[in-house]
Amino acid sequence: MSIRTNLKKVLPPISITEQEALDAGDVWIESSIYQGKPDMAALRALPQAKLSAQEQAFIDGPVKTLLEMIDDFELQNGEHIPEDILSFLGKQKFFSMIIPKKFGGLEFSPYANSTIVTMIATKSGAIAVTVMVPNSLGPGELLMHYGTEAQQNHWLPSLAIGDDIPCFALTGPEAGSDAGSIPDAGIVTKGMHKGEEVLGLNVTWDKRYITLAPIATVLGLAFKVFDPEHLLGDKLELGITCALLPKSHPGVELGNRHDPMGVRFYNGTTRGKDVFIPMDFIIGGQKNIGKGWQMLVSCLGAGRGISLPAMGVATAQSAFKSTSEYSFIREQFGVPVGRFEGIQEKLADIAGKTFLLESMRVLTTEGLGEGLTPAVVTAIAKYHMTELGRDVLNQAMDVQAGKAIQRGPQNTLANGYSALPIAITVEGANILTRNLMIFGQGAMRCHPHLKEMVDLIHSSDSNADAEFNRVLGKTVKFSAKNAFRSLGNSYMPFIRKSESVYPEVVKYEKRLNALSAKLAPLADFSLLVLGGELKKSELLSARLGDVISYVYAGMAAIRFYEQRVENRQEALPYFQYAMEWSLQQGEKAIVNFVNNFPNVATKVLMRVLTNTYSSSVRGISDDLVRELSTVSMNDSSIKKQLTHAVHVVKGDGNYINEQAFKAKHAAMPLLSRVQKALRKAPIVPFLSFENAVNQLLAKGEVSEAERIILLEYNEKRKLSVRVDEFTFDMDVIPAEIRDDFTLDGEQKEADIKANAA
Repeated sequence: MSIRTNLKKVLPPISITEQEALDAGDVWIESSIYQGKPDMAALRALPQAKLSAQEQAFIDGPVKTLLEMIDDFELQNGEHIPEDILSFLGKQKFFSMIIPKKFGGLEFSPYANSTIVTMIATKSGAIAVTVMVPNSLGPGELLMHYGTEAQQNHWLPSLAIGDDIPCFALTGPEAGSDAGSIPDAGIVTKGMHKGEEVLGLNVTWDKRYITLAPIATVLGLAFKVFDPEHLLGDKLELGITCALLPKSHPGVELGNRHDPMGVRFYNGTTRGKDVFIPMDFIIGGQKNIGKGWQMLVSCLGAGRGISLPAMGVATAQSAFKSTSEYSFIREQFGVPVGRFEGIQEKLADIAGKTFLLESMRVLTTEGLGEGLTPAVVTAIAKYHMTELGRDVLNQAMDVQAGKAIQRGPQNTLANGYSALPIAITVEGANILTRNLMIFGQGAMRCHPHLKEMVDLIHSSDSNADAEFNRVLGKTVKFSAKNAFRSLGNSYMPFIRKSESVYPEVVKYEKRLNALSAKLAPLADFSLLVLGGELKKSELLSARLGDVISYVYAGMAAIRFYEQRVENRQEALPYFQYAMEWSLQQGEKAIVNFVNNFPNVATKVLMRVLTNTYSSSVRGISDDLVRELSTVSMNDSSIKKQLTHAVHVVKGDGNYINEQAFKAKHAAMPLLSRVQKALRKAPIVPFLSFENAVNQLLAKGEVSEAERIILLEYNEKRKLSVRVDEFTFDMDVIPAEIRDDFTLDGEQKEADIKANAA
């Protein structure tokens, strides 16, 4: 009995939905990571994404206008998105960023799409979700790729200008991640449509969690098709199919809402019972019956690689901006809280991970902009970027503490805290993405021979044994090379390679190459020893997926640092932290994988090949934490670059914080003099900062002009550290009224004198 025959008995068959998911998308630089030799040359040669003149004009015009229209606190306390905002989104074509210009759409690049969604998400998660859904997986994208000419000409122009609002219904009460189990069914039959008897489908469905369903005018629908009367052929079950139904079609039910964490975007249900639809409602027509799952997984790139990661980036940028500014403004025991090491640990982590997130956003959208749809990379982006956003936000909440938990117009974190779990659960839970998709798809798509081997194992071709033996030989050679590469990189650091022209990058690139080199033989031996059981060993496969992911993140950080930062000297601590953290996480994943591998003999061999005898992993130094936390409180070009998506609107929480932050930096020389003067001759009783400054003026320690600068700063500081408060009936009291201070900071000298007195 041949090796192939024995393996066929052991390995479970691959279902149709699994096969279509594995076949979907392209293979990109993740393949080189999996094979143990990251392609840094290809990384550096990738064309840089830039905003076109039209895209920049859209950001400078409609996007900024939209951000100034949004009052997210008011929105979250209401029931509906204001009609003027919905109308503005439609008229300004926010729903058609991916629709081609020939149909009236904007046809923006993935990089521009991501930038716009990120900017909106820093202001409002509800509006960001409303914009991103029509521009990711949904009727628009499916029509562009698979619709008939008549369907495209009918629907895309009205979708482009917001006359029609789309939703797409896949998930139901009985089927979430396992799309192959959806019970929604369409039965091939004949029925009446527009006064004629035509061939069509009698469809029954029950769907939930459908974004925009309550306000949608056109419904994209996934269901299984059955042909019990064999009107189309001999097969009974024809597979998952996608159709497009107008809301006005008889029997279509749209309207009931869910309440996702109080975030006021529209999400709800759709149902239908025995709804007859003609064949021309199927996207692409009758010939596309049964191709629905293939169509869906082929169009997942936008949702996974653009929209959902953008929400993670938006959360981090907003959290970084407000937390770094707050840490500088807020003082305890006479010093900024950002000088305390407990805060420094959090602040450095926030800053470094924001750098990493922006790096990953740019690289992923640059790949998508080249026309690629890398399934593994977009899964990495979706999982790690939303999780990193959550991590950053949680730490920002810790730092800002009481200020962070008091909801109101001045709070810059609370609404994001409610909205981010939505990005984590949409389009497949993150647990599924990490444990099943990243390494599962990565192994099949990135290994140069595995997919061919699996196909041959299940093949019934007469030459399958001979072909299998040929591929097996190539696989053995590939694995042997991986083993020797890992040995060399593990025990002889001097052979590790780097192509960077920047000395500060070289050591990190070498460590990144070594980490990838260790991954390759671990993956090989896992597949050899565990075979089909590896699919069930989610804890193990997830760790291998983590290694791929953190190498990708490190590559993104290197590219961003080398090609995107405006001032490398300012950016160096951010880059160092991002690299140290990524490498640390990848090295931890290697250690935990080896320590938990179930086969003892293989575990010993893995230890030898990867030099993994200890569970200790190099950590991030306290010196780097102190350095990064300190520079993150500077008003620098890298801070501006890493918070570019946060559009400050006069009067909002970010504006209040930024005004105080800038005022304190401007007043720092004077504040230092004041501190020295007070240490030399303390003012007792101190009473207030204003009183102290007036006393120093009387002593001649400060001039009248300097007194005005100091008191202007202090008023802005007081406003920044305030939180929103309400009347007993929960009517908000404006901060400017509470503090008797105008938000633009322009006060007459007489007002300052009066306040000081």
